[in-house]
Amino acid sequence: MSLSLHEAIVPNWLQLLEATARLLDKAEGWAAERGIAEADLLGARLADDMLPLAYQFKSCWVHSANAIQRCREGEFSPHLQEPPMTWAGLREGLTQAIAALRALDPAELEAMAGNDMAFAFGDNRLPFTVQDFLLSFSNPNVFFHAATAYDILRMKGMPIGKRDFMGRLRMKAA
Repeated sequence: MSLSLHEAIVPNWLQLLEATARLLDKAEGWAAERGIAEADLLGARLADDMLPLAYQFKSCWVHSANAIQRCREGEFSPHLQEPPMTWAGLREGLTQAIAALRALDPAELEAMAGNDMAFAFGDNRLPFTVQDFLLSFSNPNVFFHAATAYDILRMKGMPIGKRDFMGRLRMKAA
């Protein structure tokens, strides 16, 4: 059995983004119950040289739905805008990304798979095909940033587990 590019990434991204959106909702409620200021939790980092929780949430949509949009244009550059520093702003980004991925026509993604794609940062330019960019650059980034958001929340003491990270499994229908 072979998988299309769409089948290989989009259902996984949706599973992870939906789980991440639920983590965001849980984090908001948990912080409110404990009197933790929104900015304090959204600014939390695993290490001083890592970017904060808000950035991790933002990067989930940047490396998924935004990456698909950039594939249409043939070039992806780092998204240097500051992340929203509110639960509502982060929720909106995740919600929009989920909607964009659900609306993505699988045939469009398959048609783009072999197209030229570049990661451009300053004078550096890394050449890819769309397929290789999504599978070897975007996909690991989505998982990295979702896991880092989860890890920051765990580090701060939020009672979550692996199932919160994994989200809804796609199980065989009976």
